[in-house]
Amino acid sequence: MAELGMRSYRQLKTAFADQELFEDKTWQLSPSAFGLTGRQVTEVEAIGTACLDFQRALETLYLRVANDRNLLRNRPLKAPWVTDYLDRGKPEWLIEHAHSSGQRGSLPSVLRPDLLLTEDGFALTELDSVPGGIGLTAFLCDLYADEALVGSGDLMIRNFQRSLAELRPDTENPVIAIVVSEEASTYRPEMVWLAGQLQDRGFRVFCLKPEELNPSGGGIFFDWGGTREKIEVIYRFFELFDLENIPGRDFILEAVQNGEVALTPPLRPFQEEKSALALFHHHRLRDFWAESLPKKSRKLLQKIIPKSWILDPAPTPPGAVLDAPSVGGYPISDWRDLEGASQRERNLIIKRSGFHEMAWGARSVTLGSDGSRDEWSAAIDHALVEAPNGLHILQEYRKPRRVHHGLFDPDGEVVERQGRLRLCPYYFVVSGSAQLSGILATFCPPDKKIIHGMQDAALIPARKMEDGSE
Repeated sequence: MAELGMRSYRQLKTAFADQELFEDKTWQLSPSAFGLTGRQVTEVEAIGTACLDFQRALETLYLRVANDRNLLRNRPLKAPWVTDYLDRGKPEWLIEHAHSSGQRGSLPSVLRPDLLLTEDGFALTELDSVPGGIGLTAFLCDLYADEALVGSGDLMIRNFQRSLAELRPDTENPVIAIVVSEEASTYRPEMVWLAGQLQDRGFRVFCLKPEELNPSGGGIFFDWGGTREKIEVIYRFFELFDLENIPGRDFILEAVQNGEVALTPPLRPFQEEKSALALFHHHRLRDFWAESLPKKSRKLLQKIIPKSWILDPAPTPPGAVLDAPSVGGYPISDWRDLEGASQRERNLIIKRSGFHEMAWGARSVTLGSDGSRDEWSAAIDHALVEAPNGLHILQEYRKPRRVHHGLFDPDGEVVERQGRLRLCPYYFVVSGSAQLSGILATFCPPDKKIIHGMQDAALIPARKMEDGSE
């Protein structure tokens, strides 16, 4: 029997052998959850509120610009380039749907920021509206349930269902379909497990492939155990760039527009663009964010979102300079001037903003200080060439600090390791607020500059350390 808060190697190996959660994925095992101080947990809770406030303000910004309305209360400010950036590369029908009055107030039901633990605190590098790991985190919370976890497996499961059921307030136990595309099939096992857990609790939640959806009479149905069920809520587990590959896409859109089915995350691509983080730092929008965000949330976001810029190749007038990092102590007037930056000045990340198969995971990420000058130049050139069809952003790199945690070696012995940490807190929007329900910690070897799920990383839940750890 393992000690309280310490799982045995055999327990963990058996648990993951008995329940597949990711397709063809493995990771390192740890006997205990990762400890956070009380102060860190309090900040993570506040980050959820700030992220939801940010999504609401982003919708206000997007719709005011799209409708050519003024952005401020008492003085003129318009920014037509905002929708040019956020709509770029999207089909017209999807843009029209995002603008439609029926979609106003539609926000993602699940929010998950990526938080790096740095020497200066947390750094929020992305805000994911279609996050993987919900089922995995709930499963891990159950495995480590004897520790003082932040959240719990049951809270993850129940708040996921609550956040979706609220989209159908007139139905006590709506039929919910978690629709996982082929592109996202790596995550299907955890969603199948999650749906099974909810069925065990008496909820009508099912994990389906897109081809299992049957449109009829304006609604969406599926066959389950010989019974034809009408779907009332769809949880979309696929990125919007993947819509073209979804069978019956037009029927789903029609059912959403007619109110036959509720869908989350909404088909609103501006909510899934990393360039929104760059807009938060844009100097011309500073007063808008000050008016549109609660002061506490705005100050927190200013602290944790790294300075970010949109790589826009539009020419600058003679004598003008870009709002951008400097090179050799001088401002730049063309993004290609960054190709001459020193290694220290290249402590910057380039990544695809959204609506593209390379925009999720770490597929499009280039860290300038971690490669050659030629690789850096190629990444800049690629981003600028691609800009007419979809944007890349440039972001300050905030290096995760080194921390220690115990891992099992191949013989099942616990060894203290050095590593770097990413936290993925899961917030479910319930009764209009962001409910922190669990945290997935990714503990990577210290030589990994870009932290993501990988074979030599450990995936564990987070716990709150005892008093005295403030």
